[in-house]
Formats: sequence, C-alpha cells, structure tokens
Amino acid sequence: MKNKLIKIYNFSGTWTGTIIIVLFIIFFFAQAFVIPSGSMKNSLLIGDFLFVKKYSYGIPTPHIPWIEIPVLPDFNDDGHIIQGKRPARGDIVVFRYPLDKKIHFVKRNFAVGGDEVVYNINSMYLRPYEGDKFIDENYDKDDVVILNGKKFVKEPYKNKGISYDESVDLLPLTLHSLFKNKFAMSPIKIQELPDLDSNLEFNAYYIKVPKDEFFMIGDNRNHSDDSRFWGTVPYKFIVGKPWFVYFSWDKDKKVRWERIGRFVDTLENDEKFIYKQKD
Repeated sequence: MKNKLIKIYNFSGTWTGTIIIVLFIIFFFAQAFVIPSGSMKNSLLIGDFLFVKKYSYGIPTPHIPWIEIPVLPDFNDDGHIIQGKRPARGDIVVFRYPLDKKIHFVKRNFAVGGDEVVYNINSMYLRPYEGDKFIDENYDKDDVVILNGKKFVKEPYKNKGISYDESVDLLPLTLHSLFKNKFAMSPIKIQELPDLDSNLEFNAYYIKVPKDEFFMIGDNRNHSDDSRFWGTVPYKFIVGKPWFVYFSWDKDKKVRWERIGRFVDTLENDEKFIYKQKD
C-alpha cells in the first residue's frame, strides 16, 4: 500500500500526472468562470473570476475546457453522468445557454418546473406549484397578491443585488421580441395590474415552467438576456453553482481586493459588497 502511494505521489509530480489531476478536478469538481456581462450586477460584477462547484446539482457530463467537446456520451440524455438535486428557487446557477451549448451563462433561478411566472416590465410575480398553503407558510404576507383569482408572490427574492433600472424601458424590446416570435412568455391581461400601454390588449407576460426546467433571470433585471426572451433551461444544461471569487478587477484593471476570497452567498447578501458599479 505504501509503495502504491509513493508511485501515485511521484506520478502526480510529472507533467502528465499534473494534467490528469487538473482535468479530473475541472471535469468533476470545480471549474473557473468569469462574469462577462452586467446581467447579474450588483450581486456578481463584470470582472469577477469565480470557481463553480460542478457537483452541486449532480455531476454534469464532462467537456474539454474552451472547446467544449464532451469526453463522454450523454448516456441518459440528461446532461449528467450522475443526477443530483435540482436548483432551488433563488439559487444563482451556472448553465449552458440553450441556444448555444458551448456558452455558459450565470443567472438566478426564479422558478422551477410547475411554477407560474408573471412579468409586468418593472415587477415579477411567482406562483409556486405547491399552491396557496405553501405560499402562506413560506412568504411574507405583504408580498402576496391576487392576480386573476390566484395567489402570487411579488418579488419573492430579497437579495440585495436585485434591481430594476427604471431609466430603461423594456416594453419596446419585449414587444419587438414578441412580434418576432423571440419572446418566451405569452401576453396576458391581468385586471389587478396597471396597463403597459393604452393601445395594448394585454398588460403582462405569463409562463408556466415545464417539468424539470428552470426560469433563469438576471439580477440586473432591465439589462439581462434571460428566460423571458429565450425560454426555460432544462436540467440537462445545468452545470453548477458559483462558489467563491478568486480574483476580481474592474474595467480599468483595478483589483477589487475586497471581493477576493468571498463566497457568492456573502457577495449577494452583504450590503457592504452591494454598491453602484458603473462598468
């Protein structure tokens, strides 16, 4: 046994051994990821370099980094060699962009399979599939509203980085996308909500999330390309959960020392890390 351990130790010190160990870690445990856009600002910032826990939701089918070629077949057509728990509501998740599987996105999971979502430009509403009793027991009564005879929760997630830039009017973009069949939600009229425009017959958008899929949305709500536009994310595209920031700098290449080594749970909930960021 001792001799075997010595051989393994000696092998790990070779170039071949080092490469195999690094690939093993990347394939099954953790992978580096950089925040490329401002869609998750101010929870995660452009220039945050993260490690992603790849075992948070099972073990995804390993891909060769950068070229994103799978090294194993997708035996069960679920994108994972070992299935695990599914992303919970409110989790920040790294996943493969459904329209281009080689691209990774990071968003917050707003809703799970069976949930209903209503979007009214500068507000979002969730109806968990568990129903009224679940809503009453798990959400602040001040956030519960009735929409077309059903209970919904207005803005169910209270993370400090979630925001709407009200200087940006998303209505023209959503209408343009809708008329081009590039908007995933359906127009709906809800009596309890204000009109979006007097010339429109609807005043909100609606979707019911399919089974084992997830409605992903950016915390920087009015600057995010997300499930509102291109649809829900199947479990097969789920990669993992952001873990901690190992490096961070702004657009001027100034190091943000206060973010380095911080867990994502801290960055999205501690007010001293939630600040107006212009890059």
